[in-house]
Amino acid sequence: MSVGALPVPLADSYPVPPLHEGAGHTGTGVALGCAALGLTTGFVDFIGDDHPGTLVRERLAGSGVDFRPLISPHGTRRAVSLVAPDGRRMSFYDARDPAELRMPPEHYLPPLRRARHVHVSIMNFARFLYDDIEALGLPVSTDLHDWDGLTDHHREFALRSDLVFLSTAGAGERIASVMREILHEGRAQAVIATAGAGGAYLLSADDRTPRLVPAVVPPGPVVDSSGAGDAFTSGFLYGRLAGRDLEECARLGAVAGAHACTSRGTHTDLIGREELHAALGPAPQATVTAAPGAPAGQLLRPTPP
Repeated sequence: MSVGALPVPLADSYPVPPLHEGAGHTGTGVALGCAALGLTTGFVDFIGDDHPGTLVRERLAGSGVDFRPLISPHGTRRAVSLVAPDGRRMSFYDARDPAELRMPPEHYLPPLRRARHVHVSIMNFARFLYDDIEALGLPVSTDLHDWDGLTDHHREFALRSDLVFLSTAGAGERIASVMREILHEGRAQAVIATAGAGGAYLLSADDRTPRLVPAVVPPGPVVDSSGAGDAFTSGFLYGRLAGRDLEECARLGAVAGAHACTSRGTHTDLIGREELHAALGPAPQATVTAAPGAPAGQLLRPTPP
């Protein structure tokens, strides 16, 4: 919902423009973004037999995403986002999944075996997929969002992923040390920290300090930053699967993230491959070997709707 300012002034009631309901969580965002860029994309998750679950199904229908949901008796996870006139936003997340929720292997293993890259969101049930992902020898990425480098929930995701995305919002001035910790203590090949209009920071094994990847000027006025991080991840993964180097992948992510800020709502206007190429030029020729029988660019992500 649109609000006049953040933080919202204290009041008994606060008039706002008409509310918008839609599928806007990180899992759908990365899946939709990758599919819009031409990647063959699979998506497994829990949703509820409820109105929000119907919104998720409707948003993914016809998108090119192979969506394979399981029905959770606890309902569909949801969030309320407040968006200021300058595009900044604050989300209130309803993490209703119980700690004991698990996804049965017979549901996720078939698409895993067809994948050549897996993107895992930080849902608790998703951490139990890592052993199977590693056994299949698949590269994996994750998004820690605003991790402060301290909260235990995120740590396993951070240390068991090959590409780690997060924002600078949680760690603040400690972000460089958090990035180094992820790189040195885990299996990550690269850590990417997004900083909104400040660009992004890239740290790989070849770097002594994080490299700044400048922000891209959006192609229109900034109206809503919701989903910009998911778009960044999609652009980066697209570049990675095309064989581009890490810095160019981050530039692709920056282009996709900037594009996402120019439309209201979350994941409502997704950048396509032609627009991405127009911003950075044609991709270099590269050979990428897929798993036997895997469609080119197959992605699987156990993530929230």
